[in-house]
Amino acid sequence: MRIDVLPLSPAMFSAYLGESILQRAQTAGLIAVNVHNIRDYATGRHRVTDEPPFGGGGGMVLKPEPIFAAVEAVAGAATPGPRRILLSPQGRPLTQALAAALADEPWLLLLCGRYEGVDERVREHLVDDELSIGDYVLTGGELAALVVIDAVARHVPGVLGNEHAAARDSFAIGLLEGPHYTRPVVFRGHEVPAVLRSGHAGHIARWRREQALRRTWQRRPDLLLMADLAEADRRFLMTLALESVEQTNGRTTG
Repeated sequence: MRIDVLPLSPAMFSAYLGESILQRAQTAGLIAVNVHNIRDYATGRHRVTDEPPFGGGGGMVLKPEPIFAAVEAVAGAATPGPRRILLSPQGRPLTQALAAALADEPWLLLLCGRYEGVDERVREHLVDDELSIGDYVLTGGELAALVVIDAVARHVPGVLGNEHAAARDSFAIGLLEGPHYTRPVVFRGHEVPAVLRSGHAGHIARWRREQALRRTWQRRPDLLLMADLAEADRRFLMTLALESVEQTNGRTTG
């Protein structure tokens, strides 16, 4: 998989891309990440990339000329070309499902916004999609691009050591992931649940499912509306609901 990134601050990428899983994935040829400086495609002695907005207002807007020039130079005349994505707080939210879908694309081009954003003609005539990593505003799209690269790369076959690891992540099955434990068995008086040490695969699987349901119920109940739930899951959620009512009544009477 090829990913090209167009930021104004390319130096922000080297440290993160040069470590851990992403570094190994690149070394193995599973993904190729190329970072290009938008400023290199600006004209004039000062290579200006931004101007004040027409109509007034605070902040600066990225000019269309260097962005179009950069995208056209990177994408060339290749057919099919890359999926062109603008990182923007106005984009559709990045989800686990969307990251998995993007991993099926052979080539992504990520355009990092900055300042007050980009000239609207970039949105209208250059990019295919806009992505947001959350309902907040960053100084620039560089961090958002790194989030997208990491989230997408995890779904590329071979990137993770265990091919089934991404399928068990939070959100992959519509639920938050349950708790994990490792050695030692007892740490400062806190013991690993006995079921995880039982060796009984069926009991372990059910415990993990129930813990995922419990954690989702407690922290992100909105996810349960769209989760694929079995009858046993629904019964367990009913148990949690009854527990919640009993706890509420206990606090009220106490």
